[in-house]
Amino acid sequence: MIQESFHPHDELFLQLESYLPSAEDGAHDLSHLQRVWRNAKVIQAVEGGDLEILAAAVLLHDCVQVPKDSPLRSRAAALAADQARTALKLLQWQPDRTDVVAGAIESHSYSAGVAPTSLEGSILQDADRLDAIGYVGIARCFYTAGRMGSALYHPNQPEPLDRLADDKRFALDHFPKKLLTLCEGFQTPTGKRLAEERHAKLQDFYTGMLAEIAR
Repeated sequence: MIQESFHPHDELFLQLESYLPSAEDGAHDLSHLQRVWRNAKVIQAVEGGDLEILAAAVLLHDCVQVPKDSPLRSRAAALAADQARTALKLLQWQPDRTDVVAGAIESHSYSAGVAPTSLEGSILQDADRLDAIGYVGIARCFYTAGRMGSALYHPNQPEPLDRLADDKRFALDHFPKKLLTLCEGFQTPTGKRLAEERHAKLQDFYTGMLAEIAR
């Protein structure tokens, strides 16, 4: 059962299940939560931090979903943090632990531009961003572009040399505009090491695709 993948916090999964994202967005569904949780556990095993707080933060970090192309996108993490406070208050969590969870959620988002203020916040941010790079990140990029109705790439200039990258119109532009920049922003040494491995896969794909579509 899916809650077992959140071991040792299977019970917390069941308590928060009603707040978890639906399958409507395949880039931010339960499979995404499972991958972020695996990443978080790998980082926490080296860096430390409270695993229960991390589990709550992972489970609730996408509890309010805002489309990528929505003008409210930068508010998604703050809205999710507010919802997390409500959910954990109902579970009678201590306010100080709830604050750490909410703070971690508010700072996990790239578009929010909020710096983590706790170790758990740093781990959540790293764990979530790891899922945006590497092979899974490539798949999520093109999946999201398809949902937004974007083209694969600019037909005249696939690599944005003499134009601004426009990842709302062209999926491949998302690589130089965002994905290939993420590696520099990781918070923990373990997250940074894992990010470098996945960044190399991103770069190989981007370079290879440009070569295939070159005129």
